[in-house]
Amino acid sequence: MSGTQTQVIVVAGAGPAGMAVASTLSKVGHEIIILNRDIKFGGLAEYGIFPSKLKLRGGLKKQYWELLQQKNVHYFGNVSIGNGKDLTVEDVRGLGANAVVFTIGAQGTKAIGVEGDSAQGVFHAKDVVYHFNRLPGFGDRPFEMGQHVAVIGAGDVMVDIAHWLIRYKKVERVTAIVRRGPVERKYNPKEIRSVCANMDLDGIKAEFERIQDRLAKVGQNSDEVLKAFTDEFTKCEAKVSETKMDFRFLASPKRILVDGNNRVRGLEMEDNRLDPKGEDTVAVGLKAYYEFPCDSVVFAVGDKVDETVGLPYKNGMFTTNPNKTGNDPDDALFQAYDESTGQVMDGVFLAGWARKASEGLVGVAKRDGDWCAEVVERYLATKAGEGDAKIVLGRLHARLKQRQSRPVDVNGLRALDVAEHSFAEKSDCIGEFKFSANQEMLKYIEQGRV
Repeated sequence: MSGTQTQVIVVAGAGPAGMAVASTLSKVGHEIIILNRDIKFGGLAEYGIFPSKLKLRGGLKKQYWELLQQKNVHYFGNVSIGNGKDLTVEDVRGLGANAVVFTIGAQGTKAIGVEGDSAQGVFHAKDVVYHFNRLPGFGDRPFEMGQHVAVIGAGDVMVDIAHWLIRYKKVERVTAIVRRGPVERKYNPKEIRSVCANMDLDGIKAEFERIQDRLAKVGQNSDEVLKAFTDEFTKCEAKVSETKMDFRFLASPKRILVDGNNRVRGLEMEDNRLDPKGEDTVAVGLKAYYEFPCDSVVFAVGDKVDETVGLPYKNGMFTTNPNKTGNDPDDALFQAYDESTGQVMDGVFLAGWARKASEGLVGVAKRDGDWCAEVVERYLATKAGEGDAKIVLGRLHARLKQRQSRPVDVNGLRALDVAEHSFAEKSDCIGEFKFSANQEMLKYIEQGRV
């Protein structure tokens, strides 16, 4: 890439996708300005991975620190983008950068859409994950779960929530509610090791007997499926609670049942059967309903982007160019697109969960950022003239000052890191100690600068 003209790229969002974009484009000499809603960088890597996975988190953190210490990378944490926020999309585009990449993730949550979903004891999975990862706004919020928690889903997020409930909350029972059957489970077998010591094997065996006829109708042998299912319960982490975990398969929650105080007392469930669909199966309701008692329900129903950001938006997603370009990766997939004008937003790109909400975890988001960086480089190659980082940074500082914002730079992050390490020994946090309130973080950042 020798001979590349230095351009200025603003990256909004410092999660795995944004940091991948910033890393790739900074290595070829471009000036990168990172704007991040949270004070800390990392996004999903900081607030989405289970906090006790210190090796994975530590490796990512090390890469991100190295990136932020490059002279051509400028970090602004605690800067939110959207209508009525620190900066609007128009503000960001008006800074004069050569390109802007939005990687601000899926900051909204889909409506649960089940009758009674406003009851006390109904939670979004993402909010629970944010809580045990101590994201400001969630870390100190009380999550009263009761003793029997139903978690809707059969993926890694369900396992992470069960992990927290079993090993840290030590509730009496966790039941994973799964619309389809055990063959269709989505979690990584390695992830189940964190909770398999607490499996209620007798209960699981009884559940397989309950659904064996329905499994047989799609050619699944109940005994064989049970063996394959329980054979994954190996290398289990040591048991630290008496919590029992079990599964309820071929079941769809239809209504949340509440007591006189609008508190969850159970679920109305519909029995499902499996129908073949190509190589896969689909769940079909049988119109047979029953009550399932529980104290709280956690729904892993997926995420959507935040429509208040101000980017063109439709059906829970920011809109991208529908007209394919034929390049690989296809530029159109990453180009922000305004359907009202029928035009691509020149120089504005989307990556990671801003482009496809809830699509994969850290590795997938990083790969998306790498692809987006290729698309941005192709775009920049068509533009004449160099970018001027001093002018763009000057405008940014002036705008943030005018808005009375409190941006945090890499020196502020270092001060925060020192403060959090000083609290580590007296902490009861899972994994590393974290402050869970922005005000607290800003206080220690200011102290560290004195």
